[in-house]
Amino acid sequence: MEIKLTTYTASENIPPLPGSNVFHSTELFRVLEQTPGYRPMLIVAYRNDEPIGKILCINRINLSFMKLTRQCTIYGKGEYFGSHTSEETVFKEMLAYLSFLQQDKCFFIEFRNLEQALTGYRAFRQAGFFPIKWLRIRNSLHHYAIDKWMDAKRKRQIAKGLENGAQMDTANTPEDIRQFALMLKKYYLSKLQKHFPDLRFFSLLIIHMAQKHMGKIFVIRYKEKIIGGSVCLFSNGTAYLLFSGGMNKTYHAQHPGVLAIWKAMLYAREHNYKHIEFIDAGLPFKKYGFRNFIARFGGKQSITRRWYKFRWKWLNKLLTYIYV
Repeated sequence: MEIKLTTYTASENIPPLPGSNVFHSTELFRVLEQTPGYRPMLIVAYRNDEPIGKILCINRINLSFMKLTRQCTIYGKGEYFGSHTSEETVFKEMLAYLSFLQQDKCFFIEFRNLEQALTGYRAFRQAGFFPIKWLRIRNSLHHYAIDKWMDAKRKRQIAKGLENGAQMDTANTPEDIRQFALMLKKYYLSKLQKHFPDLRFFSLLIIHMAQKHMGKIFVIRYKEKIIGGSVCLFSNGTAYLLFSGGMNKTYHAQHPGVLAIWKAMLYAREHNYKHIEFIDAGLPFKKYGFRNFIARFGGKQSITRRWYKFRWKWLNKLLTYIYV
């Protein structure tokens, strides 16, 4: 029986679907759908009217060079169910369909946070994608001491920050979320290569995902002011650090950026998550301050790939020649 592919662009039309991957969930779709600047699209594969796979495509609209552009990002390679059809076959079909739908709409399509370096290699190459090596940093949380491999300086910073009056907490009220989002926005203004969503994203995350324990916002307070924080998504035994930052220059003695990550690690450990993964560890051959910062928490580094496909064939051929 052939595979049928259906596209959903409105959450109200999405039927109940199996799965536990937060990056391909209806809950994340709803958050993005209501956040300005995003146009999520969910592709679902059916066989005999039974869902056997799904991919959530995060379309983000940017204003660059006085022109609106759209880029499409997918975390992982989707989620798959049942045993009648191989995962590789379903992924290949959905990848070809995705490329067809987005080829004239997006500046580029990007697949990131793949589990292994060779995940989907053949399907990606056949669909005209090219790979770039990317670092992955994941901390183990199931050891009896989660700071066992942590840098000694990082341990001292955690202790000093707490001694100097910083408090770790979770954001539960609208005012907490507002203060946190404004603080983090200022932090990300200096990170030119980083994308920061509309502030409504954080309120919507709590509304749609916190009740199912799929997302959480952590904050660092000092004298009733939020000076740092982080955002985590939770899926299949792993906590994913989506955003983090702090007012490190103004409140150096409190080390808010360090405590923001430490609080996320503690929460994940307390709720029996086995790992915490940093979403963006950067290129393996480029100096990257954030990677050096998170590496001091003792995580294990490995190399995976991100896959790209640009709108223009000549650019894809050039970049394929360079990277493949």
